[in-house]
Amino acid sequence: MTPLKPYLIRSVYDWIIDNQLTPHLLVDAENHESVLPENFIENGKIVLNIRPEAIQGLILGNEEIQFNARFSGESINIITPTTAVLAIYAKENGKGMIFDQEEHNETPPTPEKKPSRPQLRVVK
Repeated sequence: MTPLKPYLIRSVYDWIIDNQLTPHLLVDAENHESVLPENFIENGKIVLNIRPEAIQGLILGNEEIQFNARFSGESINIITPTTAVLAIYAKENGKGMIFDQEEHNETPPTPEKKPSRPQLRVVK
């Protein structure tokens, strides 16, 4: 089963854009698979403005998020796994969604053992 998180990120992003607000991503910058501007990282996290006017080539994929942005005049191709996204929210009012940091470490629940014989019986 595919993870739910990328679908939630895309839907909240669309909702924020439809309401003419500014979508921001809060990303765990300590994720080693991320390509992020190190000068803008604070306390192991970074906030990324993903408003269409601020970036180019946004891809909100199931495995990772990619786009091009300018930081201090330098163009950088940002790449971050969806597992590193901690939140997506509107800058103006803070409404959005926060995700569990441990979500990507979870293993799917194992199915419960079925009883060896039926629990119900026919009574006449």
